[in-house]
Amino acid sequence: MDIYLKRFIRIRKEKISSEIQLRFLKRLNRLLHNGYPLIEALEVIKWDKQLITPATEITDAVKNGYPIDKAFEQAAFHQTITTYLYFVRVNGDVQGSIGKCIEMYEHRMKYMKKFQQIVRYPLILLLIFSLLLYFIKQYVLPSFADLFQTSTEASSMVILSILVIDLLGNMVIALTALILIAIIIWNFIKHRLTITKQINFYNSLPIYRTFLKLQTSFLFATHFSTLLKTGMSFKEILTQMSSQNKLPIIAHYSNLMTEELMRGLPIASLLSQMRFLENQLASIFQKNVDAHALEKDLDVYAEILTEEIQRKIMKALTLIQPLFFIVLASFIIFIYMTLMWPMFELIQTI
Repeated sequence: MDIYLKRFIRIRKEKISSEIQLRFLKRLNRLLHNGYPLIEALEVIKWDKQLITPATEITDAVKNGYPIDKAFEQAAFHQTITTYLYFVRVNGDVQGSIGKCIEMYEHRMKYMKKFQQIVRYPLILLLIFSLLLYFIKQYVLPSFADLFQTSTEASSMVILSILVIDLLGNMVIALTALILIAIIIWNFIKHRLTITKQINFYNSLPIYRTFLKLQTSFLFATHFSTLLKTGMSFKEILTQMSSQNKLPIIAHYSNLMTEELMRGLPIASLLSQMRFLENQLASIFQKNVDAHALEKDLDVYAEILTEEIQRKIMKALTLIQPLFFIVLASFIIFIYMTLMWPMFELIQTI
């Protein structure tokens, strides 16, 4: 019940725009870089009227003993930011973590804007065409059916067109309702399922599982590398990563690896068994014995994964718009044939 209450409060709370969140992070990062302590930096940020509310909430939370990730969560910052800031509890590197948050959040905003730009015009065209299709089905085609009653073939074509339009409309409505119901049901039962069942479900989604594997591998490499800088042992790092609840898959994998590591198994062999971790991670751990070299390789690999994620996202986005236009073009050709075929049949009878 507490989980649902917290989620309800978070939903009810006024959200901060992505632009404001990014500006806040950049302002905080610049002040920290200039030597301001965290509290003083937050006080300076209050000088900006648009940032005074989140700055006040974060300041109050930090003064009340909340860790920085919880403070940002209290101020309704995005989960991408609060998840990354969780590990500040361990490494204490506020400035470095803020800098990483800025980089990750900028990428997220970039692709969200790109997606909005790509789908904006197709969606507008789809809406206009849907209204046109409804008008043709309700008024034009019935008139054609009455007009071409003498021509059996033309009349049959019109009736078939009405049936096809009804079928397509019902399919779109049913598919939309099915997706919405599936999302509602998943959000309701997700917290009741074990992490193993959640992983099995994610693995059944062909496109999503590819991106999830890349993202999980990136986050694992990034956070493991960050914690290595503190001088912690592998076991201590895995213990810290398994104790957090913001990244459940990584927490689950870290817990499994901690248990197996205590039995004397090498970490490389354990990584290769994890479904949502790239095999290259196992190779990196197998190659490196020195912690400094491992940290460097994990940093480089995280950058490579970032580029790979960006490449796949851009590829997916560039396919969306042509797909929309192909579907619309198919509908337009169908409507054109629907209207012209009866007239062509009538002309032939004259």
